Amino acid sequence: MESWQTQEAKARFSELAKKAARSPQLVTMRGKPAVVVISQKEYLRLRKPKPSFLEFMQASPFDDGEFEIDRDMSTPRKIDL
Repeated sequence: MESWQTQEAKARFSELAKKAARSPQLVTMRGKPAVVVISQKEYLRLRKPKPSFLEFMQASPFDDGEFEIDRDMSTPRKIDL
């Protein structure tokens, strides 16, 4: 990720935007990281709603009915309280 000082980013904004279309660009303020400029495509990918847990599980490749879980049906061990 290339780093730009704020003054340089303002003066060369067109170049910053072109480079951000290809890969994220870091802009610093007073020597500290401040913002990252990214492409619209990357922004939309990051903003895409995530599926709920139920939707995620329903989209599982194991949803063909062949996935079974064997449970241990033995009695629990005894403990002294």
